[in-house]
Amino acid sequence: MQSINLQLASYSDLFMLIAALVYAAAFIVFAIDMATSSKTIRILEAELAAESGASGDASAAAQRREQLVGAGVVGQEPAAGSSATVTGRGGTGEKTGAGNTDQNLVDEDMAYLGTTRRPAANVAVALMVISVLLHAFAVIARGVSANRVPWGNMYEFCTTGALLVAAVYLLFLIRKDLRFLGTFVSGLVVVMMCAATMGFPTPIAHLQPALQSPWIVIHVSVAVLASALFGLTCAMSVLQLLQHRREARLRTGGEGKPAFMRLVPSAFSLENWSYRINAVGFVMWTFTLIAGAIWAEAAWGRYWGWDTKEVWTFVIWVVYAGYLHARATRGWTGDRAAWLSIIGFACLVFNFTIVNTYFPGLHSYAGIPE
Repeated sequence: MQSINLQLASYSDLFMLIAALVYAAAFIVFAIDMATSSKTIRILEAELAAESGASGDASAAAQRREQLVGAGVVGQEPAAGSSATVTGRGGTGEKTGAGNTDQNLVDEDMAYLGTTRRPAANVAVALMVISVLLHAFAVIARGVSANRVPWGNMYEFCTTGALLVAAVYLLFLIRKDLRFLGTFVSGLVVVMMCAATMGFPTPIAHLQPALQSPWIVIHVSVAVLASALFGLTCAMSVLQLLQHRREARLRTGGEGKPAFMRLVPSAFSLENWSYRINAVGFVMWTFTLIAGAIWAEAAWGRYWGWDTKEVWTFVIWVVYAGYLHARATRGWTGDRAAWLSIIGFACLVFNFTIVNTYFPGLHSYAGIPE
């Protein structure tokens, strides 16, 4: 067995700490962007009002109407300064033009109606990119220092999971404007990094004999990626609940607060995207369950033994299977679908933290020093 490179392991710990600090900075800047959303909204409203008031520019008017249709807003285009009411996909009465206080400023495809750059959010995204690069070096260095995969205990699983949450978010950000999720995603990553550092600190070491198998690469890597996708959809489901309540207040003539939610897609759009991502995550979790059973047969001579970890892995699978089935065939949409998605992620967190820590079994590989 090759010796452990302690110097490289120390570099891994250092870069892991620096990455955590940069994630925290990104979270703060995302929070500032959220807190100053009223300024961003005023800029977007001014842009849209100027575009609506550009007389004689038929192409601009057509483009504006196309944006409104894409946002789920139908009806006649209002004149400059008008406060005519139109109806969105969710049936919400919304004012358009100057002085609007209700209209969502992002369409169903997660594209903002306007060209403002939101500098604070962009700085936060840049910090996320830097932290992901630092984090990736730390994770890879830890694996190389011990000549194995860097997810052999709870500390490593948590840090690798945090890396994938941030990386998946940035990859989606290339195609869709998910800056509205930045505060939630960066906050989740910071919590995961703190949990790994303070809750599951584990010195670098070789893998336990039972884990020295090629299946650890296949089984655990897919499980970590599925967990990252479920974490992303959990954040979207929380926003869906908030947006749904805001839209309900608007339908009854109430105020559309908090103002930040105008920069978030409709509850309908959030639910659709959450459903698509959960479907991909569910396929990965199904593979995780199957691969785990095959590995169990190779390691212990049986595919299934009702070990606590196995049971909770199956519980998570049942919850997400129920979510997909209920939404697709039983019409469980809106709040019920969002709560099922949140419950599924809560089960995943319980499985990782409580089950790994307090329930003894064949999967007791937490690696936490006594």
